[in-house]
Amino acid sequence: MRFEDRSLLAAVPETYMNESGLAARPLVRRAGLEGVLERVVIVHDELDLPVGTVRIKRGGGIAGHNGLRSVQSHLHSPDFLRVRIGIGRPPGKMAGADYVLRRPSSSERELLDVAVERAADAIEAIARRGVDQAMNEWNQR
Repeated sequence: MRFEDRSLLAAVPETYMNESGLAARPLVRRAGLEGVLERVVIVHDELDLPVGTVRIKRGGGIAGHNGLRSVQSHLHSPDFLRVRIGIGRPPGKMAGADYVLRRPSSSERELLDVAVERAADAIEAIARRGVDQAMNEWNQR
């Protein structure tokens, strides 16, 4: 796909989320991005952000996210970019796994639908202005 003067490659893995790295590694290799993981953007859900919040992050830990664990393991590095979509914390003592696998309420679904569109806008900001400027813009909200 062309975006302004750049080529962008977008992919949705057909693997289970916990095995996302199985799809990411061959894609990164085929695209010639193995040495430049700061050009790889992974979009994922984030328990540590309120529902519908979108944030950009460079590298870092996995915070117990099995999909990120798989990507990091298969890419042999945590140095990829992340566009994080907040899903909020589980209520009460509900287990995180049960929370992320449940169907969101209708009000959460509305917020998440908007957040997915905003995540696409965040990726455009990264492509247009670079990660530092995009992070300054998106992480101040």
